[in-house]
Amino acid sequence: MAGLMAAHRFLHLARHGDAVDDGDLSPDGREQATLLGRRLSRLPVAAVHHGPLPRAAQTAAIVAAHLPGVPVHAAPEAGDYVPPVPDPAALPEPYARFLAGVTPDEYAHGAELAAAAIARHAHPDGPPHELIITHSFTVAWFVRHALSAPDARWIGLNAANTGLTTILYRPDRPPALVAFNDLSHLPQRLRWTGFPPGTAPPV
Repeated sequence: MAGLMAAHRFLHLARHGDAVDDGDLSPDGREQATLLGRRLSRLPVAAVHHGPLPRAAQTAAIVAAHLPGVPVHAAPEAGDYVPPVPDPAALPEPYARFLAGVTPDEYAHGAELAAAAIARHAHPDGPPHELIITHSFTVAWFVRHALSAPDARWIGLNAANTGLTTILYRPDRPPALVAFNDLSHLPQRLRWTGFPPGTAPPV
């Protein structure tokens, strides 16, 4: 039984807290991060990885304050980038319009980082619980990979601020999506911050 449990690896991914103009965390974002940290304090998290931008680094620092002794690492592959879209011209019109300003260089850079993220984190080797504080697109890319969906299907998977996604990796079967965008640690007033009025799903 001990060997079986050791082969189960849970990768927890969370979008950063609400931020002011995509910069530092807002007061709401700091509260969201605090509540996420309290929730994760019940788990034996072995490491926290975070994207390099301030909103991700600040979220990780607040969460890590509830995880004494857990190392915190900056990770470029957990940053804010556009994952692969093999054929942008084939996208549904709303998605094509949304990504219209992305340059070929940005797509190429995003593809490199997305591949690095999967290679480093999306496997059963490692401690039973690790956490990545990242961005909505990157969360969606991990979910797409776990479900073996076509590359462009990350588009339209929207992660709320500090929404928690958990993927289970085991050596003898495909990844399992345990939870996606779980907001149960947040009161309703802190859910779906940053979205235009009327666009958030019901909670």
